[in-house]
Amino acid sequence: MAFDYKKEYKEFYLPKNKPTLVTIPAMNFIAVRGRGNPNEEGGDYKQSINLLYGIAFTIKMSKMGDHRMEGYFDYVVPPLEGLWWQEGIVGIDYGRKEDFEWISMIRLPEFVTKKEFAWAVDEASKKKSTDFSKVEFLTYDEGLCVQCMHIGPYDDEPATIEAMDAFALEQGFSPDMDGIRRHHEIYLSDARRCKPQNLKTVIRHPVRKI
Repeated sequence: MAFDYKKEYKEFYLPKNKPTLVTIPAMNFIAVRGRGNPNEEGGDYKQSINLLYGIAFTIKMSKMGDHRMEGYFDYVVPPLEGLWWQEGIVGIDYGRKEDFEWISMIRLPEFVTKKEFAWAVDEASKKKSTDFSKVEFLTYDEGLCVQCMHIGPYDDEPATIEAMDAFALEQGFSPDMDGIRRHHEIYLSDARRCKPQNLKTVIRHPVRKI
Protein backbone atom coordinates (compact mmCIF):
# COMPACT_ATOMS: atom_id res chain seq x y z
CA MET A 1 0.00 0.00 0.00
CA ALA A 2 1.30 3.45 -0.90
CA PHE A 3 2.62 5.54 2.01
CA ASP A 4 0.22 8.42 2.72
CA TYR A 5 1.76 11.34 4.61
CA LYS A 6 -1.67 12.68 5.60
CA LYS A 7 -2.57 9.42 7.35
CA GLU A 8 0.86 8.70 8.82
CA TYR A 9 1.34 12.23 10.17
CA LYS A 10 -2.16 13.23 11.20
CA GLU A 11 -0.80 15.74 13.71
CA PHE A 12 0.57 17.77 10.78
CA TYR A 13 -2.17 17.34 8.18
CA LEU A 14 -5.41 16.50 9.97
CA PRO A 15 -5.74 18.74 13.03
CA LYS A 16 -9.09 19.40 14.63
CA ASN A 17 -10.97 22.64 13.98
CA LYS A 18 -9.75 24.04 17.28
CA PRO A 19 -6.30 25.65 17.64
CA THR A 20 -3.45 23.52 18.96
CA LEU A 21 0.30 23.90 19.37
CA VAL A 22 2.57 21.72 17.26
CA THR A 23 6.30 21.53 16.55
CA ILE A 24 7.03 20.97 12.87
CA PRO A 25 10.36 19.34 11.90
CA ALA A 26 12.41 20.39 8.89
CA MET A 27 10.99 19.05 5.62
CA ASN A 28 12.04 19.22 1.97
CA PHE A 29 9.71 20.58 -0.69
CA ILE A 30 9.30 21.22 -4.39
CA ALA A 31 8.71 24.98 -4.42
CA VAL A 32 7.85 27.84 -6.77
CA ARG A 33 7.96 31.52 -5.71
CA GLY A 34 5.71 34.22 -7.08
CA ARG A 35 3.58 37.29 -6.58
CA GLY A 36 -0.01 38.27 -7.34
CA ASN A 37 -3.64 37.26 -7.05
CA PRO A 38 -3.97 33.44 -6.82
CA ASN A 39 -7.41 33.62 -8.45
CA GLU A 40 -6.16 35.23 -11.66
CA GLU A 41 -6.95 32.99 -14.65
CA GLY A 42 -3.71 31.99 -16.34
CA GLY A 43 -1.76 33.84 -13.64
CA ASP A 44 1.56 32.91 -12.11
CA TYR A 45 0.00 31.10 -9.15
CA LYS A 46 -2.00 28.65 -11.23
CA GLN A 47 0.98 28.10 -13.49
CA SER A 48 3.11 27.35 -10.43
CA ILE A 49 0.75 24.53 -9.44
CA ASN A 50 1.19 22.90 -12.85
CA LEU A 51 4.97 23.10 -12.43
CA LEU A 52 4.85 21.56 -8.95
CA TYR A 53 2.72 18.61 -9.98
CA GLY A 54 4.83 18.10 -13.11
CA ILE A 55 7.87 17.45 -10.91
CA ALA A 56 5.93 15.61 -8.19
CA PHE A 57 4.57 13.02 -10.58
CA THR A 58 7.87 12.68 -12.44
CA ILE A 59 9.41 11.60 -9.13
CA LYS A 60 6.50 9.37 -8.13
CA MET A 61 6.36 7.60 -11.51
CA SER A 62 10.13 7.18 -11.82
CA LYS A 63 9.54 3.59 -10.74
CA MET A 64 8.04 2.94 -14.17
CA GLY A 65 11.21 3.90 -16.05
CA ASP A 66 14.90 3.04 -16.05
CA HIS A 67 15.93 5.57 -13.42
CA ARG A 68 16.14 4.15 -9.90
CA MET A 69 16.19 6.32 -6.79
CA GLU A 70 17.93 4.82 -3.79
CA GLY A 71 15.44 4.19 -0.99
CA TYR A 72 12.41 4.76 -3.21
CA PHE A 73 9.05 3.75 -1.75
CA ASP A 74 5.60 4.10 -3.27
CA TYR A 75 3.65 7.01 -1.84
CA VAL A 76 0.66 9.27 -2.29
CA VAL A 77 1.72 12.72 -3.52
CA PRO A 78 1.29 15.01 -0.46
CA PRO A 79 -1.14 17.93 -0.58
CA LEU A 80 -0.44 21.33 -2.05
CA GLU A 81 0.79 23.90 0.48
CA GLY A 82 1.49 27.62 0.43
CA LEU A 83 3.37 30.28 2.37
CA TRP A 84 1.77 33.73 2.08
CA TRP A 85 2.71 37.29 3.01
CA GLN A 86 2.43 40.91 1.91
CA GLU A 87 5.23 43.43 2.15
CA GLY A 88 4.78 46.23 4.65
CA ILE A 89 2.01 44.69 6.76
CA VAL A 90 1.75 42.24 9.63
CA GLY A 91 -0.52 39.29 8.87
CA ILE A 92 -2.65 39.00 5.75
CA ASP A 93 -5.01 41.53 4.11
CA TYR A 94 -7.49 39.44 2.12
CA GLY A 95 -8.73 42.56 0.34
CA ARG A 96 -5.35 43.04 -1.34
CA LYS A 97 -4.84 39.74 -3.13
CA GLU A 98 -2.90 41.43 -5.92
CA ASP A 99 -0.16 42.19 -3.33
CA PHE A 100 0.30 38.61 -2.22
CA GLU A 101 3.81 37.17 -2.16
CA TRP A 102 3.77 33.40 -2.04
CA ILE A 103 5.71 30.17 -2.18
CA SER A 104 3.72 27.19 -3.49
CA MET A 105 5.03 23.85 -2.23
CA ILE A 106 4.58 20.07 -2.28
CA ARG A 107 6.41 17.95 0.28
CA LEU A 108 9.12 15.64 -1.02
CA PRO A 109 9.62 12.06 0.21
CA GLU A 110 12.76 11.63 2.31
CA PHE A 111 14.57 9.65 -0.40
CA VAL A 112 14.62 12.62 -2.80
CA THR A 113 18.06 14.25 -2.64
CA LYS A 114 19.05 17.46 -4.42
CA LYS A 115 20.70 15.29 -7.07
CA GLU A 116 17.51 13.28 -7.65
CA PHE A 117 15.50 16.50 -7.67
CA ALA A 118 17.76 17.88 -10.41
CA TRP A 119 17.22 14.67 -12.38
CA ALA A 120 13.44 15.06 -12.07
CA VAL A 121 13.54 18.67 -13.29
CA ASP A 122 15.62 17.66 -16.29
CA GLU A 123 13.42 14.64 -17.03
CA ALA A 124 10.18 16.62 -16.78
CA SER A 125 11.60 19.41 -18.95
CA LYS A 126 12.43 16.95 -21.73
CA LYS A 127 9.24 14.91 -21.57
CA LYS A 128 6.80 17.79 -21.18
CA SER A 129 8.67 20.39 -23.27
CA THR A 130 8.08 22.85 -20.43
CA ASP A 131 10.36 25.32 -18.68
CA PHE A 132 10.74 24.14 -15.07
CA SER A 133 13.51 26.61 -14.20
CA LYS A 134 11.31 28.33 -11.57
CA VAL A 135 11.07 25.14 -9.53
CA GLU A 136 13.44 24.79 -6.59
CA PHE A 137 14.39 22.34 -3.85
CA LEU A 138 13.41 24.03 -0.57
CA THR A 139 14.16 22.92 2.99
CA TYR A 140 11.73 24.55 5.42
CA ASP A 141 12.25 24.31 9.18
CA GLU A 142 9.05 25.69 10.70
CA GLY A 143 9.45 24.91 14.38
CA LEU A 144 6.80 25.74 16.98
CA CYS A 145 3.43 26.78 15.53
CA VAL A 146 -0.23 27.13 16.34
CA GLN A 147 -2.46 25.43 13.78
CA CYS A 148 -6.13 24.77 13.12
CA MET A 149 -8.36 23.14 10.53
CA HIS A 150 -10.32 25.84 8.72
CA ILE A 151 -13.55 24.65 7.09
CA GLY A 152 -15.11 27.02 4.57
CA PRO A 153 -14.11 29.68 2.02
CA TYR A 154 -10.58 31.07 2.03
CA ASP A 155 -11.95 34.59 2.55
CA ASP A 156 -13.44 33.44 5.88
CA GLU A 157 -10.02 32.54 7.27
CA PRO A 158 -9.66 35.72 9.40
CA ALA A 159 -12.12 34.34 11.98
CA THR A 160 -10.05 31.15 12.34
CA ILE A 161 -6.85 33.17 12.56
CA GLU A 162 -8.37 35.36 15.28
CA ALA A 163 -9.17 32.21 17.29
CA MET A 164 -5.61 30.94 16.73
CA ASP A 165 -4.10 34.22 17.94
CA ALA A 166 -6.32 34.23 21.04
CA PHE A 167 -5.38 30.62 21.84
CA ALA A 168 -1.68 31.34 21.39
CA LEU A 169 -1.89 34.33 23.73
CA GLU A 170 -3.66 32.23 26.37
CA GLN A 171 -0.80 29.74 26.18
CA GLY A 172 1.82 32.47 26.52
CA PHE A 173 2.84 32.75 22.87
CA SER A 174 2.72 35.43 20.21
CA PRO A 175 2.96 35.27 16.37
CA ASP A 176 6.52 35.04 15.04
CA MET A 177 6.48 36.00 11.37
CA ASP A 178 10.19 36.70 11.03
CA GLY A 179 10.70 36.96 7.28
CA ILE A 180 11.23 33.21 6.87
CA ARG A 181 8.39 31.71 8.89
CA ARG A 182 5.11 32.73 7.25
CA HIS A 183 1.34 32.32 7.19
CA HIS A 184 1.09 28.70 6.05
CA GLU A 185 -1.82 26.90 4.41
CA ILE A 186 -2.20 23.22 3.50
CA TYR A 187 -4.98 22.46 1.02
CA LEU A 188 -6.83 19.21 1.70
CA SER A 189 -9.63 19.96 -0.79
CA ASP A 190 -9.60 20.56 -4.54
CA ALA A 191 -11.11 24.03 -4.89
CA ARG A 192 -12.13 23.23 -8.47
CA ARG A 193 -14.42 20.42 -7.34
CA CYS A 194 -15.40 21.30 -3.78
CA LYS A 195 -18.11 23.72 -2.67
CA PRO A 196 -16.54 26.73 -0.88
CA GLN A 197 -18.36 25.96 2.38
CA ASN A 198 -16.80 22.48 2.44
CA LEU A 199 -13.18 23.41 1.75
CA LYS A 200 -10.72 22.03 4.30
CA THR A 201 -7.52 24.03 4.83
CA VAL A 202 -4.92 23.61 7.55
CA ILE A 203 -3.80 27.06 8.73
CA ARG A 204 -0.47 27.25 10.55
CA HIS A 205 1.25 30.25 12.16
CA PRO A 206 4.72 30.25 13.74
CA VAL A 207 4.80 31.42 17.35
CA ARG A 208 7.33 32.25 20.05
CA LYS A 209 7.21 32.37 23.83
CA ILE A 210 6.27 35.79 25.18
